[in-house]
Parts: sequence; C-alpha cells; structure tokens
Amino acid sequence: MTIRTRFAPSPTGYLHIGGARTALYSWLFARRHEGRFILRIEDTDLERSTPESVAAILEGMAFLNLDYDEGPFYQTQRFDRYREVLSELVAQGHAYYCTCTKAELEERRAAQIARKEKPRYDRRCREAHHGPSADAVVRFKNPLDGQVLVDDAVKGRVVFRNDELDDLIIARSDGTPTYNFTVVVDDMDMEITHVIRGDDHLNNTPRQINMLRALDAKPPAYAHIPMILGEDGARLSKRHGAVSVMQYRDEGYLPEALINYLVRLGWSNGDQEIFTREEMVALFDIKDVHAGAAAINPKKLLWLNQHYIKTLPRTAIAERLRPYLVERGADLAAGPGIEDVVDALRERAKTLVEMAEQALFFYRHEVAVTDPKNQATLAAAPHDALTALVAAFVALPTWTPEAVHAAFEQIAANSGLTFGKLAQPVRIAVTGTSVSPPIDVTCVLLGRDRSIARLKSAIALAFQEGKP
Repeated sequence: MTIRTRFAPSPTGYLHIGGARTALYSWLFARRHEGRFILRIEDTDLERSTPESVAAILEGMAFLNLDYDEGPFYQTQRFDRYREVLSELVAQGHAYYCTCTKAELEERRAAQIARKEKPRYDRRCREAHHGPSADAVVRFKNPLDGQVLVDDAVKGRVVFRNDELDDLIIARSDGTPTYNFTVVVDDMDMEITHVIRGDDHLNNTPRQINMLRALDAKPPAYAHIPMILGEDGARLSKRHGAVSVMQYRDEGYLPEALINYLVRLGWSNGDQEIFTREEMVALFDIKDVHAGAAAINPKKLLWLNQHYIKTLPRTAIAERLRPYLVERGADLAAGPGIEDVVDALRERAKTLVEMAEQALFFYRHEVAVTDPKNQATLAAAPHDALTALVAAFVALPTWTPEAVHAAFEQIAANSGLTFGKLAQPVRIAVTGTSVSPPIDVTCVLLGRDRSIARLKSAIALAFQEGKP
C-alpha cells in the first residue's frame, strides 16, 4: 500500500504555524514511508476564501520547502463531483431532504435546552421522503445505533456512540456542499490513507467515517495532534507574537530553524534538539507525537535560528540576507561581498533582520554618529592618535586584517593607549555605532578609502578648532 497523506487548509487567512506543523507532520510521514503528499485547498467557504489567502498558503509552503506530490486541488473545482456523490447518497437512502426552517429549528433547540436535553436536530424529516425544493437542505442519515471506534495514532482509542451524533447537513439549500461532506468525497477520491490534522477535528471524525462507510469506502487512519499554546498556556493568538509563517520570515527567521522548531513542538527523539531534514524524515513517527498540547518558546526558536545562521553555508545565508538589505535601502554595489559580511556578522546576529541592520554601514556612502554617548566617546578620544592612525592607514602597503591590526597596535603603543581605547572611537567613526565585528575586519571590509574618509570626517566634527 502506498501511503498517501494530505494537507488541506482553508484559504481564509495566512498559513498559521499550527497549520504549518500539521503540514510538516503529514509531509514527514509521507516522506518516511516513500508515500505521496497531497495539497488540497478547501475553499468552499465562498464568502471567506480569498485568492490572497491561497497565495499566502502557497508562499508559506514554498518558504518551508514542503513540496507536494499532487495538487494543489481546489474544492471549488469539484462541485460536479460532489453533486454526483450527493445524488448517490440520496438515491441509496443514506441521505434525505430536510425542509425544516431556521425558525423551526431554533424553536426546537430552545425547547431541548429548556428540557436540559442535548440540542440537536430531531430527525423530523428523516423518513418524510421529501423531494428537492428551493428551501430544502440535504442531511446525512447517520446510523441510530452502534458505535464508531477511532484508533487514533495520537489520542489512542476513542469511542463515539451513533445515537449521540446528529444527522448533519451535507448540502445547503443553495446546493453548495458542506465541509464534512467535501472532505469525505475528497479523501475517498484521492485515496488518502492517513489523515493527520488538529484535534479540533476529532469530533468530525465519526461522522466522516460513517459517510465513508455509506459510500463503501475504507476510512483512512487518523492522527489528531494537539493545538499549539502560547507561553501562558492559553490558545495561541496574535497577542503572543508572530503566528504566521510569513511573519516569521519577515522577522528574519530561517526556514531550517522554523521547521526544526515546529517538529519539536509535540514530538521528540530523546534529548536531540537539532535535526537535519534528512534526520527528521528518518526518525519521525506519528505514533511518537505527544498527546498533550505544546507551548511555544520564542527563546528556543531564536536559539535555533542563531544556530543555523552560524552553521549554514555562507552562500545560503548571503542569498537570504540580500532582500533584507535591499529593503533597508542598502547600496550593494557600494560595499563588500555579502558572503564576506555574513562571515563577519554570523556569530553575533540572531536573525537576518539583526544581521541586515548590523551590516547597513557597509553599504551606505556616509554614516552619522547620532547617539550622545557615542558622540561623547569620539569627543574624548585622543586627537593625535586618531590623526596618526589615518596616516598609518594611508601608508599601509597592504589592506588586510593583519596589517590593519598591526597599525592599531603600533599607534596605540606610541600613544600610551590600550588597543580598545583606540579601537572604540574608530569603530564609532567608521560605523556610526559602538558595536561591530572586530575593528580590523570591519575596516578591511569597509575598504581603505571609506575607512580613512569616515575617520577624517569624524575627527573634523569631534575636534573643532579650539578643542583638544
């Protein structure tokens, strides 16, 4: 048997990290078993589904490199198929037309609540043999007795009594099919063998199994994974920070870090924290997913992101850093190669946004010292030493970190200064800030001409006539 899993988001918003984790688990399960991973867009909610949301989902999948073998399939392109199966269910006596009005249903519901009964449809039209009409909906004729056993790979065995289940609506009065019905037809037609989804769908499972059996189709195996919680244990929401995959990208997180983080939100392999994609595929088993909900830990994600910034090939980091620099107005032609900048900054940047901000001075024609503390540091710096350093820079036969470092040491020694006392005002002068890679590396990447020009400009501003 070929394993076939699916990810089936509704395009009513962005790709949430909870959905991304579901997609990842489905993708990993299919890849481990050399199966097929299908992407299905469940867009039958015509009022809320938007092309922008579809694009956001596809963009998020591409960012995480969760490639699919089939699809994307769109439910709105399968309405003829749904009508065909609907007619089949009615003809075989597994579904019926219901003419109860909304007001009648609400009145009966209120009466049930008053009698302290579970509110649900009373099956009044179940044996009425109504035909199709403008106001009629179609309901599935759920079995009245027996049980549905769900051997869930995460939750364990869950038992549902059929007499507790409603005759749910499977087609609205305008003919449009409902979620639970379209899912059944799609899973059947696409020969889905394993459904991995959020545990908020667990209560839908017995109804879907009953419909599949009515269609003489074998139900897939199910695995319902817990939701992701915020740090405070509450349901994850925007108040906890980023929840959209693309928002994490915009904040400078790498897909490798986000994937590594998501796989550990509910699954583990001993104490291992870092996983290559190949290791995930080899080790992941849906049966090892924890039944309890996992809470986000932004510090761990940041730690993972820094790990990948440090360890991925510099070409990969440079390629991803480029758009963040361009977005911030960097003139890439005016500065050093991005790969060299990555080497200089990768030990200190936790995100690509941080790295881009730290790198901007390399790609600007001029920098300004705006922080009062930095201005004070420059003003207190030894004028003669800075002037001597400029002359030493001009005279250097080679412009390498070693040569620049030697010049700093020589001028500092001649001036009775420590290396740091000379390096810090120079750092402020050439970068505009008090933090940068080692000063010799910084100056070499910046280039001799720009280093000298910025140092001269800072000297002129800090040491006006009459000042020491």
